Amino acid sequence: MPQLKVDLFTDIVCPWCLVGSVRLDKALAALPPEVAVEVTNHPFYLDPNTPAEGVVVADMLGEKYGRDPREMWARVEGEAQASGIDLDLSRQPRSFPTAKAHTLIRLAAPKGTQHALANAITAAYFLEHRQINDEDVLAEIGTGFGYAQEEALQVLHDPDELGTTHDLALAAARQGIRGVPFFIFNERLAMSGCQPESVFEQALQAALAPADSAAGA
Repeated sequence: MPQLKVDLFTDIVCPWCLVGSVRLDKALAALPPEVAVEVTNHPFYLDPNTPAEGVVVADMLGEKYGRDPREMWARVEGEAQASGIDLDLSRQPRSFPTAKAHTLIRLAAPKGTQHALANAITAAYFLEHRQINDEDVLAEIGTGFGYAQEEALQVLHDPDELGTTHDLALAAARQGIRGVPFFIFNERLAMSGCQPESVFEQALQAALAPADSAAGA
């Protein structure tokens, strides 16, 4: 049986990650049914210094780039629309720390719901405009993906688990990942950024090709 392992590095508050994950899932859904797919989500921080109360995204972008944030939002909103996502970035004004969300996602791996939970939390943030740094919000979302409410809250208040997530997110940056989304297919083919849907399809085919034939191509 052909096997495809996908390691996906994203941050919850990254709009390009929202679009990239949707495009990945579309490409995966188009694979033949005999391909066994395993997707593992890994934490990454767009900004490890985001304060607990969050930041106003428009103000942060204006200060950092000296441009109207709506100009920057227009491109990602257009790409989202092209992939069937009704994204309006002006409706989610704040960016929040994401260690708690990443921890809930990371520990959902044994439940088999990790990737779906990551998608759900990201959609809650961007499309439902929810505060994804709030433990009650995250626990409520988690109950749809194998968590009991009490279990999710325990995870979200566990300093050791939060510390592990923090270390993994920083380690990803130290290992050379400079931006997200970042994809590794079958531990041998890496792809950075939110590429066109056709590029995702090509990447999956290349990853599924025998290693010797891919090297000789």
